[in-house]
Amino acid sequence: METSRVNNTPLLNKNIVAGGATAAVVFSTLVAVSGSFVFGCSVGFSSPAESGMISDLGLTLAQACIYLTLPCIAAQYSVFGSTMTIGAMLGAVISGRIADHFGRRAAMGLSEVLCIAGWLLIVLAKVAWLLDTARLSIGIGIGILSYVVPVYIAEITPKDLRGRFTAAHQLVGLFFVPESPRWLVGVGLMVLQQFGGVNAIAFYASSIFESAGFSSRVGILASVALQVPMTVLSTLLTDKAGRRPLLMVSAAGTCVGAFLTGLSFLLQDLHKWNVGAPILALVGVLIFSGSFSLGMGGVPWIIMSEIFPINVKGLAGSLVTVVNWLGSWIISFGFNFLMSWSPPGTFFIFCAICGSTVLFVAMLVPETKGRSLEEIQASMNPLESHQHT
Repeated sequence: METSRVNNTPLLNKNIVAGGATAAVVFSTLVAVSGSFVFGCSVGFSSPAESGMISDLGLTLAQACIYLTLPCIAAQYSVFGSTMTIGAMLGAVISGRIADHFGRRAAMGLSEVLCIAGWLLIVLAKVAWLLDTARLSIGIGIGILSYVVPVYIAEITPKDLRGRFTAAHQLVGLFFVPESPRWLVGVGLMVLQQFGGVNAIAFYASSIFESAGFSSRVGILASVALQVPMTVLSTLLTDKAGRRPLLMVSAAGTCVGAFLTGLSFLLQDLHKWNVGAPILALVGVLIFSGSFSLGMGGVPWIIMSEIFPINVKGLAGSLVTVVNWLGSWIISFGFNFLMSWSPPGTFFIFCAICGSTVLFVAMLVPETKGRSLEEIQASMNPLESHQHT
């Protein structure tokens, strides 16, 4: 018996040929991912600007202390670096509501206005509290963007290009709960993505390289030069290799990168291999950054945009995005204190979390490559699907 097939034609794609995309879809995707350029600049800004801003404005940084005393907690640049993630959590809370009530385009437009206002404040700021206000405004903007962009792209593109197009936004720029696999997968991926240490490296790359005895300028340039081709490779492989293989390879790579970086600091603490240890730190950070760009950077957002049903997508997406930014804030604010405690221990913790991500993906994350959104929903709700037939 012939079964009925769901029409998966995208909204902007009335004359689409199987496997292709119209100019309207491509252009709309390019406009949407431009927001990820703002996202990337906002996340990466604090690292190269750290020394200049501390010097020009007399900001404080986390002191080298073991016990968290008041001066350490009040470290101004640590607050500045992490305030954006607080704003992003606020933005994530309202992102689903705004996107559902006013539309995806209106949500993206609002986020850009907030980001523009924030950058103008940073240019004009002469005191720490104004910098924090600016960073908060940018955070709210990118908190909205981080949810709306992947969802918008997933909704307008055909299923055989959805992963590739949704992953493009990354370029520019636990407990077992069987009855709720969506929440476990969505929240679990976001928690593991952040607690693996990516934003610690992104926000404080300069400090990491300098602490390891390597040129921060050379290290940052090398890291950026590697991330671009690796993200391009990710966009090409997402719909060919699949989500799960990319996630597992990516998580394994970040595990290796964090281990090598921790080993570099350990060797320096033991006064062993003083010549090669700084280079080992560079290699570790490059492996970590490149591997993250390959899968863990963009693929969790693709999966998040696919697994939630349309009737709760706004609310569910907001919650998952809040979890992501909460994890980012915890890591970005606490990283300097962890480094004061133990640089090798910090990266070995990241290594263990990245290793556990491989197991999490292998055991719990579904493969959504080449499947329509309706097919994904049916596979995650087999009982409900059976009742409606």
